[in-house]
Amino acid sequence: MATGQFPQVEALARQADQAMQTGRMDEAARLWGQVRQLAPRHPGALMFLGQHALHRGDTTGARLLLEQAAEADPNNPVIVLNLSAAYRATNDPRELLALDRALAIDPYFFPALLAKGMFFDRAGNAREAARVFRDVLTIAPAVPDDWMKQPLARARAVVDENIVAVTRFLDARLAEGRAKFAGADLRRFEEAKGIMTGAKKAFVQQPTLLNFPQLPPIQFYDRKDFPWLAEVEAATDTIREEFLALWREDAKEFAAYVNHPDGVPLNQWTELNRSPRWSVFFLWGNGVRNDAHCARVPKTAALLDKVPMATVPGAAPAAFFSTLQPRTLIPPHTGVTNTRLIVHIPLVVPPGCWFRVGNDTREWEPGTALIFDDTIEHEAWNGGDRMRAVLIFDIWNPYLTDAERAMTCELLAGYEAYYGPIST
Repeated sequence: MATGQFPQVEALARQADQAMQTGRMDEAARLWGQVRQLAPRHPGALMFLGQHALHRGDTTGARLLLEQAAEADPNNPVIVLNLSAAYRATNDPRELLALDRALAIDPYFFPALLAKGMFFDRAGNAREAARVFRDVLTIAPAVPDDWMKQPLARARAVVDENIVAVTRFLDARLAEGRAKFAGADLRRFEEAKGIMTGAKKAFVQQPTLLNFPQLPPIQFYDRKDFPWLAEVEAATDTIREEFLALWREDAKEFAAYVNHPDGVPLNQWTELNRSPRWSVFFLWGNGVRNDAHCARVPKTAALLDKVPMATVPGAAPAAFFSTLQPRTLIPPHTGVTNTRLIVHIPLVVPPGCWFRVGNDTREWEPGTALIFDDTIEHEAWNGGDRMRAVLIFDIWNPYLTDAERAMTCELLAGYEAYYGPIST
């Protein structure tokens, strides 16, 4: 192509792009044709003309044009993806090779990965389709374009069907081992199996403030590891009586737990912000004992005084009654630091309530405490027709040494001195 033709080619290419963007495909084809006359190996012209030929049903012509485009611009995954479509239209076995080539250029090229999953799905290779579709669902946009919705729904269905199939297969293989270790606690193993097959998600600690490394991401801790807990559990009836008396006398003193100021993004807290549907009555807050509130429930306060709660000046402990109204969801969220654990003492639990931490969903049982790491995603639901009530307080993570606890206090105090008040 002569040097003087460059401006003319560029001008025609711009006009062709504008025609494409405004839906004038025949005019775009005419303009790209002129580009090709001046520059026979122009990849943009070859790709569009190949696409246009494929749309018109000229599959052989489309394949030839797109092969030329791929030779002219070998590092363009979009061209190779279009070439795979031409191969599919002509039943050419090179379709999969073209898709792999596009993904070699860009491993995260979503349309090519989706097309690869669809290739295996059409071929009846459910296992390989599920493996590819699992990756597709991982990188799919949160808000998919309209053209993606139906293929993504099919991808999800294939993945879900395969999870059932592989789980059934593995359970048969594992039956002998389960029988051999019938008395063993295999809950962690079962969760690992579910994560590997895709039936469960791998949850990790996600503190919003302080992430202390090398603390185990345990969802619910074993109650037997906290010998002081038995005394608190045994006093459940007493705590409940004091709570109910307080609620009857002064329910208006319970404040909305979620109370974000105006102008702050609410995200998942939109429905609960400043709402009495999730309300609390603090006995301890930001590391300070509320003597007036504790005086209202003296036996509960006396029990808390004996509990080894986390102590961070100006931040912890926190201890409060938490109420959740019927048909109310506390959405998935995470806490501020894994240096502490949260204790629930269930008091009032109507049928239809549950509490999930990571992959483990449990029902509250009055008299049975739950101890969990709140930096792992958790949520709660009251599906009953009465209020749910729980006493909540925080304790140190038992995997911290005394020195680490002391230094954590100094760290958080310094952070607060630098930035201002923090809330844990």
